[in-house]
Amino acid sequence: MAIQQGNTTWHKSSYSLHNGDCVEVASPLPRTIAVRDSKEPQRAALSFTPDAWSAFVTTVTDADV
Repeated sequence: MAIQQGNTTWHKSSYSLHNGDCVEVASPLPRTIAVRDSKEPQRAALSFTPDAWSAFVTTVTDADV
């Protein structure tokens, strides 16, 4: 699904470094989570269901790093 990015509000994690190497997350449509590369915001965003995004965040948060 293509994500219209014109009026979308994007958010970076407060843990992001200030070097521009981050992802940004938005919820431009009901029941859609969009993710894009902050270095190339003009490129297409990936879209996920809220359940899939939640599972990803839980997995990353619970990972032994």
